[in-house]
Amino acid sequence: MKLSKFLLPFLFVSATWVARAADRPNVLWFVVDDMSANFSCYGETVIRTPHVDELAAEGLTFTRAYATSPVCSTFRSALITGMYQTSIGAHHHRSGRGKHRIELPDGVRPVPELFREAGYYTCNGSGIPGLDRTTQPLGKGKKPNGKTDYNFNWNPEMYDSHDWAGRKEGQPFFMQVQLHGGKLRGQSERTYARFDAQVTKLFGKPLDPAAVKLPPYYPRDPILLKDWSAYLDSVRVTDHHVGLVMKRLERENLLADTLVVFFTDHGISHARGKQFLYDEGTHVPLILRGPGIPEGRTRTDLVEHIDIAALSLAAAGIPIPETMQGRNVLAEDYKAREAVFAARDRCGEAADRIRSVRTDKYLYVRNFYPRRPHLMPSNYKDSKLILIRLRQLHAQGKLPELSRQLLFAPERPPEELYLHAKDPLQIRNLADDPAHAEALADHRKRLAHWIEATGDPGPESPEVYQLEIDDQLKSTRDPKARATYRKNSELYKKWASEGK
Repeated sequence: MKLSKFLLPFLFVSATWVARAADRPNVLWFVVDDMSANFSCYGETVIRTPHVDELAAEGLTFTRAYATSPVCSTFRSALITGMYQTSIGAHHHRSGRGKHRIELPDGVRPVPELFREAGYYTCNGSGIPGLDRTTQPLGKGKKPNGKTDYNFNWNPEMYDSHDWAGRKEGQPFFMQVQLHGGKLRGQSERTYARFDAQVTKLFGKPLDPAAVKLPPYYPRDPILLKDWSAYLDSVRVTDHHVGLVMKRLERENLLADTLVVFFTDHGISHARGKQFLYDEGTHVPLILRGPGIPEGRTRTDLVEHIDIAALSLAAAGIPIPETMQGRNVLAEDYKAREAVFAARDRCGEAADRIRSVRTDKYLYVRNFYPRRPHLMPSNYKDSKLILIRLRQLHAQGKLPELSRQLLFAPERPPEELYLHAKDPLQIRNLADDPAHAEALADHRKRLAHWIEATGDPGPESPEVYQLEIDDQLKSTRDPKARATYRKNSELYKKWASEGK
């Protein structure tokens, strides 16, 4: 695959940087699954998160950091390259793993390769020997390696190990601490009960569901309340694991020489969160702590998660590739972004195309398939207890009007426009309001330019879609899930043939 004509040639790492590697800081990323910014330092009041709060108190907190994609594999493909997932053709969830393969464009390389060439020891695991990413003892036969989930061909040898302990004396390391995050709670009563036992062991008892504050478009139903309380408990467990890793760094006299970057890979997995471009799906925490990072500072400018790659390379003294779309937000000459962008595409069998642009005041969303409902058929999402319950309540006519309007409308508006300061939950669409017509036109133009300039290829061909569906069916063992997946995929192909 070739890069867009708008991108520049790649700048290779000079061998002189390798010799100086020992003088550079370690770089450690906390990469957390399925979690929004529900930490005390971000305003969460129902629970306390002392260890992440300490990171914020000792470092730099970004309050307006956004994922360029709201689902794991596309986020991680963008993260590890510092590129928009659309620019590298990795924008369809869990793609390029069967007969259909995806190669990175010329000149684009995963960040661990650049660290490794510069003399760094590269590792990807839990950060605590003997524990896995769920903060549980590493079971017999389980691999200690951390999550990757990249939608392109990559060489596993870009990681030296699952932990920094095996590096040479004095060798700096690049470590990714992968945590299960919001996935800890599971999606059924059985997994809730199992997780409650872990929470009780750590904290004495699980959070009371009655204490939960839900967004107004989710009904205060017992099932939804229990799910959200389990989610907040997953935030507490995540915070606990962060504390364990930070204590290890301190114990090994590494803390002062380590740049710590804490973030999540998208928002909470819920009906309007994961897979969607509202704040619930794309707003993520981002906290930096370490050498050269100011203490107790906050930044409110817009940043994208692909900027993490650029700032990490720069901190290690490694040249940022000229092709890289992520920016070093810590550079002295850094100019704040006027806008940030995001994209959602096929997730599983659910073929979709949504794009968004955020500026200081507005969020603009374009739905390329407006005739399809918000909660489209999805084997992954519809297997969750919360989605099953929402569909039950809708069928019974027991949902409040706001829930029906935002979650179960049979079609979506082609364009959505929200005024962030007055409507942080994106409830009132202003796209048809004449008072905001100028802003609508401006954001429409910004998005169109971004799509062209970054080489956004859009949807898959019918042939590639079928290849990806076939690959997923081969890897799905549950007969019921396979049947649902196949049935849904046929519906999506029918909709596509009808121009829906």
